[in-house]
Amino acid sequence: MNFADAIARVLAAEGGLVDDPADPGGLTNWGWALHENPDLTADQIRTMTRDQAAARYKVKFWDVVNGDQLPFETAYQLLDFAVNAGIGTAIRKAQAALGCADDGRWGPVTQAAMASTPAALFVIRFAAEKIRYYTKLTTWPRFGAGWANRIATDLDFAAGDLA
Repeated sequence: MNFADAIARVLAAEGGLVDDPADPGGLTNWGWALHENPDLTADQIRTMTRDQAAARYKVKFWDVVNGDQLPFETAYQLLDFAVNAGIGTAIRKAQAALGCADDGRWGPVTQAAMASTPAALFVIRFAAEKIRYYTKLTTWPRFGAGWANRIATDLDFAAGDLA
């Protein structure tokens, strides 16, 4: 499995255009939120295609964590959380799950820690970090069930990927 497989899962969860006033990200399409991406205009968000969204995720998220060099089951988990919480948050929570300094930068120490951690152990610890992260957000009451279900889906994927 590869990036195409991972992004297919992610984009199925993200869906298309949403403009929920309760969402701090604001106008969002394929997971790209206007308030989190100052390099994009509202028109660019609205007209973004699935392929454009995927291409941005490849460069801004997958390549940042060397996704092609990681086991698929861990690379997918990182990508999915990065799409939902941002690449810096995803890296910091991955570092916490790995027992590294959580500086938010994917470097050789984090890469080595990932390489020496069994994938199943990382997935479990990372899921715990995601739950802790989400439950501290002020938007948990509004979006918490969706985030919890997304983590459950990720664990279901992990069970299949690790089998």
